[in-house]
Amino acid sequence: MSQRRRREAPMPASTAGLLRFFEDSLSGITIDPVYMVVGIIAFVVVSLAIRVLFPVPLPS
Repeated sequence: MSQRRRREAPMPASTAGLLRFFEDSLSGITIDPVYMVVGIIAFVVVSLAIRVLFPVPLPS
């Protein structure tokens, strides 16, 4: 067997209807999770700052 074949997980039985889809999922945009968390926190901070700096008056 080749080195590549030994490192891969064994293929499931194709007659059982099991397929390996995780290999094709790398075709989209990939974002590091750290950037995603920092972006969400920045969005929350900016949203809260806008609410504090520019409050909306309640109708009477």
